[in-house]
Amino acid sequence: MAQRYVRVKTTSGQIYYGKLQLNRTVGILDAPPWLNGKITDQILNESEYHLLAPCAPSKIVAVGKNYAAHAAEMGGDVPKEPLIFLKPSSAVIAHGQKIIYPKQSQRVDFEGELALIIGDRTNKCTVEEAHGKIWGYTIANDVTARDLQKKDGQWTRAKGFDTFCPLGPWIVRELTSEAKLKTIVNQEYPPKQCSLLSNMVFSPEELVAYISQIMTLLPGDVILTGTPEGIAPLKIGDTVTVEIESIGMLTNQIEASL
Repeated sequence: MAQRYVRVKTTSGQIYYGKLQLNRTVGILDAPPWLNGKITDQILNESEYHLLAPCAPSKIVAVGKNYAAHAAEMGGDVPKEPLIFLKPSSAVIAHGQKIIYPKQSQRVDFEGELALIIGDRTNKCTVEEAHGKIWGYTIANDVTARDLQKKDGQWTRAKGFDTFCPLGPWIVRELTSEAKLKTIVNQEYPPKQCSLLSNMVFSPEELVAYISQIMTLLPGDVILTGTPEGIAPLKIGDTVTVEIESIGMLTNQIEASL
């Protein structure tokens, strides 16, 4: 099994990056792994920590309509160049945390996605250089208030609510070839979404190179690579799981806003 890199909070409130072992112990690193964090002698047992989102990005750059079938279901053509937008870092939550259904919306959708973790300061890189800038991969859910997206005509409010960017549960360094993404609601089959990651219009390397021509990407930043077809609304009480082969499963429940 590939090494899994995590970010954890101890029962005493300290936050660390670490390596998750098969027995669920965590070997603590002295820095984020993309900043050459080295393993220390400190080991946490499963009862001594809980998982956080696996990174704390300065920004989240997301990509729209990066699967042809999803572009079609949204009623549009595939963009001729990547269609990008930003989600705030305050939207990030971890595996197992609750997605809050905002009172302003009557339709909240899931969007299962592959997320890239940037490992090096990246500015104006080429496609050939981009692979070396991607430190690892995790799972994301680009939760979207679909009615507000259509109403506003731009996407900041619809995609920017607190809890609208579940990330995790951990980061891996490599993906298996022909890895598949699935999104499952309430453990019901068949999955709502099911697609090969290779069906992306623009590859991860193309996305990193394109975005780096516009803004500098910093270590720990996240790029959401787009969602395949099959988006659908969620209800309060639903449990949504995004699964990517060679990474794992990201699961969150929907809860009503107070």
